Amino acid sequence: MTRRRFSKAQHLRKPPEFERVYAGRVRMSDPHLLIYAALRDAGESPTPCSRIGLSVSRKHGSAVVRNRIKRLLREAFRQVQHEIPPGLDLILIPRAGADSRLADYRDSLKRLTARLMKRLQREAP
Repeated sequence: MTRRRFSKAQHLRKPPEFERVYAGRVRMSDPHLLIYAALRDAGESPTPCSRIGLSVSRKHGSAVVRNRIKRLLREAFRQVQHEIPPGLDLILIPRAGADSRLADYRDSLKRLTARLMKRLQREAP
């Protein structure tokens, strides 16, 4: 059985990391999530796994509601991190008013990251 931890090395934390992913303009969405993605250079991070950043706006509600959504997104990523292609930096943005559950976020993550990886590999020089 594989360990499914969610370490600090798997977080996008600094504004330049977010800016680099947004600047790539590679995104995909479904009714639950909008995901921006960028391939990571091999020397950029010591871990080969994918990393995520979260962006939950005030449109979703109070801080309590936004924090619950963030917890759900982190848990969804933790559960499917071994099914997501390695070497991706992802920014997860939940859709406002979608009323999504953990299973919805998990399914969206798996489906959208697979499609994003194909697109990024096609566009890579």
